[in-house]
Amino acid sequence: MPSSARLTDGVLVAVALAWGSTYLATKELVPSASFAPVLVAARMAVAVALLGVWLVLRRGRGRGTADELRGGVVLGLLLAAVFACETYGVAMTSATNAGVLISLTMILTPLAEGLVRRRAPGRAFLGAAALAVAGAVLLATEGHLVRPRPGDLLVLAAAVLRAGHVTTMGVLQDRRPLDVRRLTAVQLATVAVVFAVLTAAVRAPVGAFVAQLGGGRWAVLAYLAVVCTVFGFAAQTWAIQRSSPSHVGLLLGTEPVWAALVGLVVARDRIGPVGAVGIVVTLAAVSLARRQPRVTVTRTVEPAGATGTAVPATSTPSTASEATPWDTCEGLRTSMR
Repeated sequence: MPSSARLTDGVLVAVALAWGSTYLATKELVPSASFAPVLVAARMAVAVALLGVWLVLRRGRGRGTADELRGGVVLGLLLAAVFACETYGVAMTSATNAGVLISLTMILTPLAEGLVRRRAPGRAFLGAAALAVAGAVLLATEGHLVRPRPGDLLVLAAAVLRAGHVTTMGVLQDRRPLDVRRLTAVQLATVAVVFAVLTAAVRAPVGAFVAQLGGGRWAVLAYLAVVCTVFGFAAQTWAIQRSSPSHVGLLLGTEPVWAALVGLVVARDRIGPVGAVGIVVTLAAVSLARRQPRVTVTRTVEPAGATGTAVPATSTPSTASEATPWDTCEGLRTSMR
């Protein structure tokens, strides 16, 4: 496997690990899942504020495009729907059912991409993805299925929307590689606006929530905003420019595995033998899927000022898209000094 592919996979695993840790971090900040919308609004507001400061400081590096604005709003609305369904769905079902249903993104994403691009995913890849889901089911259930609950439909909708979000991002990148930083900023700003309206509607003021946070809990909120939000979604956009939605969805779908391992190491949670087998099966299946030939997507760009037909792009992304998610976090760290 080329070193660039290993780097992309390594970044995606880091994101899945960070997102897996959000479950434990959320428990530190909110007393129950019903308070999670306020946390999402606060997390997005902090992330957007930091990104906004950084983009202002780098205003000489190019201006945003209409494609980035439109694409960011579309992706942000999809992402807001994902957060809303997950937030309320988890509050209305068991952690077991939620873990099983969210893991379905590993197989829903290649199916969604195949439907949109009218190209069926490889059987070997689909088989490995299905095996990874089976491992996640073993991990979440410990071999004991839990009866369906009302929130299951919401969590299932979140899994479908996650697959749609990643696939849409890939489709938007097909015509022209979009700037990682600006696209992430618009996307997260859209989520922040949606959740600000949502929390205002249910009379759960974000300001009051943030004001009551102590020093240690502020550090947790900063971790959620910078690592799990800014880095996580910038990395997702960056990786899709170099891979495919199916591959990105597969690796990010391992989030329940990392959530369990974080809980084991940090919170001293217990994992039974069946769950341990599930972890091994999921990681082995993902490793197998990674070895399958990657889908090559031909991306096109429109030359500056052109009005005719788009021309094929080279395999090298445009200068605007060369920034890595590590650059984003480094820039934020510098601007916070």
